[in-house]
Amino acid sequence: MTDDAALPAPAETFVPTVAGRGTARVAIEYCTQCRWLLRAAWVAQELLQTFRTRLGEVALVPGTDGVFRVTLDAGDGPVLLWDRRVDGGFPEVPDLKRRVRDAVAPDLALGHTDRAAARAADGEAGGPAEG
Repeated sequence: MTDDAALPAPAETFVPTVAGRGTARVAIEYCTQCRWLLRAAWVAQELLQTFRTRLGEVALVPGTDGVFRVTLDAGDGPVLLWDRRVDGGFPEVPDLKRRVRDAVAPDLALGHTDRAAARAADGEAGGPAEG
């Protein structure tokens, strides 16, 4: 028989509190049958690198049947940011970053991503100017 007092307390989910860390959760559901783990991991890495501590979590969620879906839960329940079947194909990372930024860090400048979007909106991204 063991003395219960000598045993460590049962493990509980430990979430460290870090000053300035966001609480938003991004979930990237990917198809394991299609072998899209590397693509999902790359998208996760891009989001984590860009948003650093402004996100609380980026989760990779295995799925099947050709799924590639990105959702964001900023506290009001999950919001669909991208669905391969609905939106067609895979998300462009700059567009996905803008969608996440608009929800969790509207004050964050995305640098060249924002400048490229502004040029495209102004019609400058199409190549040389006509003369």
